[in-house]
Amino acid sequence: MFCYQCEQTAKGEGCTKIGVCGKQPDVAALQDLLIYSLRGLALYAVEGRKVGINDEDVNHFTCEAMFSTLTNVDFDPDRFVPLINRTVKLRDALKEKVKAAGGKVDFPQGPATFKPETKLEGLIRQGEGVGIKSDPSINTDIHSLQWVLTYGLKGVSAYADHAKILGQSDDAVYAFVHEGLAATLNKDLTLNDWVGLVLKCGEINLKTMELLDAGNTGTYGHPVPTQVPLGAKKGKAILVSGHDLKDLEEILKQTEGKGINVYTHGEMLPTHGYPGLKKYAHFYGHYGTAWQNQTREFVEFPGAILMTTNCIQKPKDSYMGNIFTTGLVGWPGVTHIADKNFGPVIEKALAMPGFTEDTDKGSVTVGFGRNAVLGVADKVIEAVKAGAIKRFFLVAGCDGAKPGRNYYTEIVEKIPKDCVILTLACGKFRFFDKKLGDIGGIPRLLDIGQCNDAYSAVQIAVAIANAFNCGVNDLPLSMILSWYEQKAVAILLTLFYLGIKDIRLGPSLPAFITPNVLDVLVKNFNIMPISTPDEDLKAIFGS
Repeated sequence: MFCYQCEQTAKGEGCTKIGVCGKQPDVAALQDLLIYSLRGLALYAVEGRKVGINDEDVNHFTCEAMFSTLTNVDFDPDRFVPLINRTVKLRDALKEKVKAAGGKVDFPQGPATFKPETKLEGLIRQGEGVGIKSDPSINTDIHSLQWVLTYGLKGVSAYADHAKILGQSDDAVYAFVHEGLAATLNKDLTLNDWVGLVLKCGEINLKTMELLDAGNTGTYGHPVPTQVPLGAKKGKAILVSGHDLKDLEEILKQTEGKGINVYTHGEMLPTHGYPGLKKYAHFYGHYGTAWQNQTREFVEFPGAILMTTNCIQKPKDSYMGNIFTTGLVGWPGVTHIADKNFGPVIEKALAMPGFTEDTDKGSVTVGFGRNAVLGVADKVIEAVKAGAIKRFFLVAGCDGAKPGRNYYTEIVEKIPKDCVILTLACGKFRFFDKKLGDIGGIPRLLDIGQCNDAYSAVQIAVAIANAFNCGVNDLPLSMILSWYEQKAVAILLTLFYLGIKDIRLGPSLPAFITPNVLDVLVKNFNIMPISTPDEDLKAIFGS
């Protein structure tokens, strides 16, 4: 196997024996084969659009299948078999439709005619021959940009899948996912062509995050500032982790009146700010802190655990029996719920002891999405004009277990008290409970939400820039980002598309970026690696 799609990849170069995330070589091979087969499907989808053929099943399935290959989503080899087979079945059916409409169908590329083996072992062998390093003849910089695009497309697909669940979609998103996948088979594209595709991926991701934002806020209302307990309440309990608001809503509906308190974990914390979710009286609080403590947290949690999307590495045996998955998430030996009937989760929660007493571990405040922040924009702008707020920091992104992420806690603690810190995604769990005070009633730490709420952060920055008649790059704003997986790649591409400069990125730079590609990013966007909190703050403030 060879995989370098996440920040924690072995030695900063690539996982070759087993994934740092826990992904086994057989799963890695099957994921490679699924991506390979999706490229073949994409060739016909692109051609189909040229002759008026646009298959909704193909569109939605492509994003679901891409999503399944994200870091920490699906570790179950058996679940990739039907995905690969369905890809080929949809490809062949689409080929016939395109042919009948007069479109091109004689593609010479292997994925266009690939035939899957009938047994799991055969599929694994096929996957081993089509992985990241299967074609050494490709120019290394083009190869790098191909995988930047592929990983960006995975992030776009994840957000598109979430949006579709909430009734939001746009064919421009599906069309580009297919365009990008098909482009990886085109050997005539130049380095400039690939740079253009990568930036277009950022543009499409912005559209996709806007769709998901519309789905979230249109269904559950705009988040409002909400205080969330971090302790526990005596009684039976279910912990919901991940990103999927619809799954959380379903578990809240199905547990209503059953004497079970529902807690969030990880990226589910911001959901407490949505009016349509916080209305449930048994939606109690948030359990757990930083990503590196998840093993201990899940072992200690005395109830059932529902995993909704990619949020954690493979479970430890000590709590495997308490975990249920939904959506695309899967691990061997874990019960998967495909129909959103969460009866088994509820039964498990009722059978477990639950919390035996109330505990108070303080609270945090969430719900500072764009609607809430822009609602007090006049106060923010006046505070800037008066000199009360000297600078804004966006300290956001992914959390992870590899050493080096304590940087983000330390820099938040050292940022001067006349600065406001915006944060989003799971990286905030390094510092989300810090008591940083306020500036004239404006909290210094504003939790904007989940990773996809980068859309809100962009809207806030644009609105403030417009108020000062300047560009976002002219604002007293510093972006200090942490990345881990492919949704973060998609968001970073969106920032590049928007022309955002001077981003500090860490804990390490992506292994799939070659020196020449990095040089392009530095020259055009002045992206830079984090150093130390003291050195970075000194550089930011010019002293």
